[in-house]
Amino acid sequence: MTTPKNLKYTNEHEWVLLEGRTATVGITDFAQKQLGDIVFVELPEVGRQLDRGKEFGTVESVKAVTEVYAPVGGKVTAVNVDLNEEPEEINSDPYAAWMIKIEVSNAKELDDLMTAEKYDAYCAGQ
Repeated sequence: MTTPKNLKYTNEHEWVLLEGRTATVGITDFAQKQLGDIVFVELPEVGRQLDRGKEFGTVESVKAVTEVYAPVGGKVTAVNVDLNEEPEEINSDPYAAWMIKIEVSNAKELDDLMTAEKYDAYCAGQ
């Protein structure tokens, strides 16, 4: 799978799509491949305030449990509840299987995220 050019990326392997003041967040293809078969996802409640860089949920696979971090701060406006029943959707298409949507409180935080090219180079060094 290629790394979508229209997204931004974190060192912790989350992706972000900004539409207006709403950031849609999920984990990358690289992350889901490292985890293996995903069997459970724990996500925050709508309305929760998130701080950039802080944990907002977990992803459990047959190999490990890993934390997922907020790439930007803001209020959770939506949660992909379909992942409660079908967490394996992240393995099928991690860029369609978004996890949360955040109303961004400081858009400048997005400036610290990586482009697709920088993220690919980052992953190549992992």
